[in-house]
Amino acid sequence: MSHPTQITDDQFESEVIKSSTPVLVDFWAEWCGPCKAIAPTLEEIAGDYDGRLKVVKVDVDENHQSATQYGIRSIPSLLLFKDGTEVDRIIGALPKQQLMEKIDSHL
Repeated sequence: MSHPTQITDDQFESEVIKSSTPVLVDFWAEWCGPCKAIAPTLEEIAGDYDGRLKVVKVDVDENHQSATQYGIRSIPSLLLFKDGTEVDRIIGALPKQQLMEKIDSHL
């Protein structure tokens, strides 16, 4: 079963932009309550979509470059990348079903 993977600014291009699999990027921070609330849902999604979707987490406090590059102003922010391009953006903690509907529309 797959789990979300922590990545850094240095890994963003190789893990997200150059990925052959669509990637859901969770921009989050340790102090963010809604980020913690959505974490179990992202664990489930990583398992449910194993092999079809990669789920990664970027800590905005430690990785300013990626957060700045993608204009992250609110967290959690979930960005869905396909073929190296952002195809969807979800701001805030949505219920699992709504997240899955957004993901499914791009797979």
